[in-house]
Amino acid sequence: MVSVTLSMPDAMKEWIDGRIVEGEYASTSDYIRDLVRRDRERRARPDLTLDDLRRLVEEARASGIGDRSIDEIKQEGRRRASARTGPDD
Repeated sequence: MVSVTLSMPDAMKEWIDGRIVEGEYASTSDYIRDLVRRDRERRARPDLTLDDLRRLVEEARASGIGDRSIDEIKQEGRRRASARTGPDD
């Protein structure tokens, strides 16, 4: 693994430190790695048009109400996200 030195305003570092204190990240490096991962994922996805979003909403409405609990839906979302990004990415 390589090391990178960053310069940033105090306010940005304080923001990162706050995320660490809240337990969202273990370190500044962990936070920066997550930002890079998210940027890569975002850029890998094609942008959706307004028509795409309208179609998705209509498909969702047409599918009706499911029988899964919110916890089951969250678990499925986590499983899909993990499969897409890998557990160590």
